[in-house]
Amino acid sequence: MAMTTYVTAASALSAVNVVLLLALVVVWLRNYRQFRTPLTLGLVAFGVVLVVENLVALAFYFSMGMLYAGSSTAQLAVLGMRGLQFLAVLAITYVSMR
Repeated sequence: MAMTTYVTAASALSAVNVVLLLALVVVWLRNYRQFRTPLTLGLVAFGVVLVVENLVALAFYFSMGMLYAGSSTAQLAVLGMRGLQFLAVLAITYVSMR
């Protein structure tokens, strides 16, 4: 069964989120090594958890494409949540890379 456009777009956003989050984790690890503050360590943990969450989402998209197949509303909701996460990760990436 082929994935729908919504699910394909959501999985693409997950992949982009993983790339951005990995870049952030690298920056935050460098900052932690330099400053040793609990905040930067918390940011590293936050980034790692979101990377894992997005990788699990990608695994589900590709191994269980039928999970959302029955409901276009669910597909649109997943796309919306991935889109919002992308905007949030993009904003924090922009601020962190400055």
